[in-house]
Amino acid sequence: MSPTIDQMREAQRALETPLFSGLPGDIEVSFEFFPPKNAKMNETLWQSVETLAPLGPRFASVTYGAGGSTRERTHQQVVRIQKETDIPAAAHLTCVEATREEVDEVARHYWEEGIRHIVALRGDPPDGQSKYAPHPGGYANAVELVAGLKRVGDFEISVAAYPEIHPDSPNSQADIDNLKAKFDAGATRAITQFFFDPQCFFAFRDKAAAAGIEGEIVPGIMPVLSFAAVQRMSGLCGTAIPHWMEGIFNGLDDRPEARKLVSATITAELCRRLYAGGVRQFHFYTLNRAELSYAICHMLGLRPKA
Repeated sequence: MSPTIDQMREAQRALETPLFSGLPGDIEVSFEFFPPKNAKMNETLWQSVETLAPLGPRFASVTYGAGGSTRERTHQQVVRIQKETDIPAAAHLTCVEATREEVDEVARHYWEEGIRHIVALRGDPPDGQSKYAPHPGGYANAVELVAGLKRVGDFEISVAAYPEIHPDSPNSQADIDNLKAKFDAGATRAITQFFFDPQCFFAFRDKAAAAGIEGEIVPGIMPVLSFAAVQRMSGLCGTAIPHWMEGIFNGLDDRPEARKLVSATITAELCRRLYAGGVRQFHFYTLNRAELSYAICHMLGLRPKA
């Protein structure tokens, strides 16, 4: 029985050089953490920071709860990263439920502590509210926040980008226009919301370039620790989940180690396809767990630095 054309193509793919073979490790990475709620979570966070630090990340960012609900914990972790590691620290800062003076004061405290990088975000509605509403005396959006931070100090500023349309945006062009306004206000780079389709990122990058956006756009990468959690987060931020992902993670709820292996495989393939499309900077949403992000960086050729 002669093989079909499809079988021959599959056999050829199986015999080709391994997907990750020979990568020179010419990527740059950054990592996002969230402030821990208790001593045990703090220990896990710092184990992750210490594991990822040898990879020489460009920066490590710490998230900021809605309405400043984690303000002190965020500040504590950002300052500790800055002082106790060789990783440049970046603090998230939002507009939610704060006056301009309050936001500016937080930014000034960071500047005094030697923090020179802010991740400037509009922010999500506080718990119990379905839609975002600007504070009467606050910054209305991320564009205003970026401009305000630049008046406080010459911060390096990262902002958010949405390849699959922000839930509050009327269309993709409005997202591009808003992103351009953030760069025009002084943003240094944009970090995208997580996504699972590389073509989605490439299309967004091309559309941004066509709109005259010259700033760096970095893909945000979310290794799947829990498929149910990713489903919830995707519903909130508008990320599409490919139909095949549910089938791949089905049956792994009670097998966390197997789930990690599956997650590392599919996330590394996403990053490899982005790499093939010219991407050399990656931002990992670690969820305060180092293993998956470290494994993916290793597969992309990145090794600990002296």
